Amino acid sequence: MAAQDKPRHPPVTSVFAQGDVPDHLENMSDDEAALAALGYRQEFKREFSAWTTFAVSFAVMGLLPSIATTMFYGVGYAGPAANTWGWIISVIFILCVAASMAELASSMPTSGGLYYAAAVLAGPKYGPFAAWITGWSNWFVQVTGAPSVDYGCAAMILAAASIMNPDYVPTDWQTFLLTIFIMFIHGCISSMPTQWVANFNSVGTIINIACLVITIIIIPASTTSDPKFQPNDVAWGIQNFTDFPDGVALLMSFLAIIWTMSGYDASFHLAEECSNAAVASPRSIVMTAASGSVMGFFLNLVIAYTIQDVGEVIDSDLGQPWAAYLVSILPQNTALAVLAMTIICSFYMGQACMVAASRVCFAYARDDCYGVLSPILKQVNRHTLTPVNAVWFNAIIGMLLNLLIFGGVAIGAIFSIGALGAYVAFTIPIFIKIVFVRNNFVPGPWHLGKFSLPCGILSCSFVLVMIPILCFPTVSGDDLTPDLMNWTVLVYGAPTLFVLIWFFVDAHKWFKGPKINIEHHMLRAGIGADLGLTEGITPGETEVGATDLEKGSSGDKAS
Repeated sequence: MAAQDKPRHPPVTSVFAQGDVPDHLENMSDDEAALAALGYRQEFKREFSAWTTFAVSFAVMGLLPSIATTMFYGVGYAGPAANTWGWIISVIFILCVAASMAELASSMPTSGGLYYAAAVLAGPKYGPFAAWITGWSNWFVQVTGAPSVDYGCAAMILAAASIMNPDYVPTDWQTFLLTIFIMFIHGCISSMPTQWVANFNSVGTIINIACLVITIIIIPASTTSDPKFQPNDVAWGIQNFTDFPDGVALLMSFLAIIWTMSGYDASFHLAEECSNAAVASPRSIVMTAASGSVMGFFLNLVIAYTIQDVGEVIDSDLGQPWAAYLVSILPQNTALAVLAMTIICSFYMGQACMVAASRVCFAYARDDCYGVLSPILKQVNRHTLTPVNAVWFNAIIGMLLNLLIFGGVAIGAIFSIGALGAYVAFTIPIFIKIVFVRNNFVPGPWHLGKFSLPCGILSCSFVLVMIPILCFPTVSGDDLTPDLMNWTVLVYGAPTLFVLIWFFVDAHKWFKGPKINIEHHMLRAGIGADLGLTEGITPGETEVGATDLEKGSSGDKAS
């Protein structure tokens, strides 16, 4: 395509040098043109609508199973205040993160998501490093998502068995094997064609919402405890189960909330399979975060006003606080019914987590993040047109991570990674945008306008405060033993240190960030000659950092 043809240019912030143009834009749909302007050719079928994209995100968030699975880290740290004050305070900042992410998704609607955004915004000199850290941190989150959810699902199934047969006490081996079985089923479902996966998650989201509403109604209506509801000073009061001051305990309880409210980025990673992605993806991110904030608060409010003895619930022999809570306040059959709904929702949530993780893995492999494994992981199955290899790569690693079940409290680290790693990855590109790129950022059709900078500042400030807090153990001093240690520092820090060393020792030589894999023309005067290239550039011959781009590329504008 010649410069004088004046091709249409989607409003994106791209890895291309300013003025560079993908070929054949006039023959593409709007979504294909936007993706081409980002440097990628269309490889998936766009069979996700705005609703089905939201469905996957909401299923990944899985409010009911998420809150049920993480009760230990919420009320177990700060009592009912974690469900009331803790939720209100934290979601204000979480919504700022979601809105800032949505703005990035509208400008760069690609499966690479945050990783791509970090690379482009940081520019050619620092882009590869920013992309490397963001990508690996996000992948750590994705690869721990399904195993942590499926572990919670298995624990609830075995707790239900214990309720029905009080003599039965689940063993670690039984929990582990059941978790592996659930993950295998999810791997099979996630390997199906896109339309099948979309339909499965649509059903799952409807079930999730219905079960959540039923649970919010049935608990206060059926509780048999005396008093039926706790007074305000109890429901909104801090019961500190840590060795730290009350304020710190409340901040520590944010772990449960942050982990619960971290699924909305799935819409970003599904952008290449979504119609009208530059609008649908950011809307889905905001819809997921906003609906989750409101509906999650109602469920947490119910828990705060009906829970009787927090210590008894946390230390129950059932080994699952949600199950213990239900049994303590509801008739047995009603408790089992609510627990069954939670298990079903958890099953759908685990599958959605695996789908989102596979798309992230594929996007990073496409840019050779995984070294020698990248050629295998970036393959799209010719029958299903989905990244089947990436699905099973993540599934196998997730199964191995569940060996932490045999380490006692060490299994809690996969929840901490989900919270810590997610928000580190979420805020790196946001931080780069507000501090370095500033007004050079080209927003997409969905943007925050004058609220962009305040939202970005609040987002980054929140994460900076929470990073050390999420690594705190519940006890200190002589009471701190290996069994009570918070192993997040090791389980997240060790692989992070490894990839940092890998980058500086070897990866910096070959990893240059997002790779353009679509034919394009370089229209800016002199660029082609400087690189020794002809006017037409074929896939794989150029990548971010190959030219002297301005820091934080300001998008494609035809010259």
